[in-house]
Amino acid sequence: MPKLLRRTQFGNPILRTLTKELSKKEITSSDIQHLIQNMRHTLKNRKFGVGLAATQVGKSVAVAIIGIKPTPNRPDVEPFESIIINPSFEGVGEKNDEWEACISFSARGEGMYAKVPRYRKIIASWADEKGVIHREQLEGLPSQVFQHETDHLKGVLFVDRVVDSKSWMTASEYRKQIVLPKLKD
Repeated sequence: MPKLLRRTQFGNPILRTLTKELSKKEITSSDIQHLIQNMRHTLKNRKFGVGLAATQVGKSVAVAIIGIKPTPNRPDVEPFESIIINPSFEGVGEKNDEWEACISFSARGEGMYAKVPRYRKIIASWADEKGVIHREQLEGLPSQVFQHETDHLKGVLFVDRVVDSKSWMTASEYRKQIVLPKLKD
C-alpha cells in the first residue's frame, strides 16, 4: 500500500545536495521501487503541482516524477507523466522567461511565483523505473518541469535561477494577474 510522503521545505539542507545517481540494479531494487510508488501516490493525492523530486521528500537520490495534466488553470495542457532517474538535458535554442513556483517554497498553500529563464525545447535523457534509457525532445511545460526537477536533483532551486527580482508575486496574485487573463482569452 503506497503512503503519503512529507515534503521538505526551503531551508532544509537536503534540498541543496547533489543527489546520488543510481545504477540499473539500484533502480530496480525494492527500496527505490517503493520510493517511486510513494512519490507517485504523494504527487497525485497531495496535488503538489506537476513534479516532485526525491529531495523534496527527504531522499538524496536522482529520482523525480513529472505528472502534468489539465487543470482549471491549465485546461489546454497536454498530459505528460514520467519517472525521471539520473536526468540530464541539452538546451535547444534560446531561453525564455517562464513563470515557476515550487512546492517546497510554500506555506499553508500560498506559494510564490517568479520568472525563470528556461529552454522552451530540450533534448532530455533519463532512465525510467525499469532502468530503460530514454532520449527525446521535450517542449513547453514538460521541458520546463524536466529542467526544474533536474535542478532539484543537483541542489539548485528555482529561486537561484530568478533573474528579474521584480517578477516575484504570491500565488493568489499570480492567479489574478497571469492565469485569469489567459483563461478569458
